[in-house]
Amino acid sequence: MSANTFLPPLSLKEKFWLATQESFDYSAFIYAGIFAGAAMAQNSQPAFGQGAAGYGNYFAHTFADDTIENYMVEAIVPTLTKEDPRYYTLGKGGFFKRTEYAVSRLFITRNDSGHNTFNISEFVGAGAAAGIGNAYYPAQSNEWVKTYQRWASQIIQDGLSNVAKEFWPDINKAIFHNKY
Repeated sequence: MSANTFLPPLSLKEKFWLATQESFDYSAFIYAGIFAGAAMAQNSQPAFGQGAAGYGNYFAHTFADDTIENYMVEAIVPTLTKEDPRYYTLGKGGFFKRTEYAVSRLFITRNDSGHNTFNISEFVGAGAAAGIGNAYYPAQSNEWVKTYQRWASQIIQDGLSNVAKEFWPDINKAIFHNKY
């Protein structure tokens, strides 16, 4: 959707469907696999171990983190704050202008009335998801540090996702000739 597009607000059901689509799209599994591999390479959770079993632990936790964060940022918190969780592309301008716009959407979103507002859903939702993660991660002496790292990681990942969404129409047209 273009930044100039004005759509009616999403219902609660539609916000949950958006989070579901984003959480269970094939790309979500690839994405979780890449981040799980990076976390395993850094041995960020030594209790998970290494090898196939360790990778399975990293993958399951990464997938759970991403899914919970999607529901918090795209459905639950936006419903409470009356925000629109959809990403609207700028779609024109140079690389740096469009990248700056995509990153700015971490801080600015539309409310259900179509006006720009601070993106409470991004920060509160990602923070809540990071806190929920404490229920299924092994207990550590530096629990607050790990929670903060998960929170920051989710926001950074959402910024990268915005950049990908911004440029996907161009990539799709150039490489796949609009087949996907």
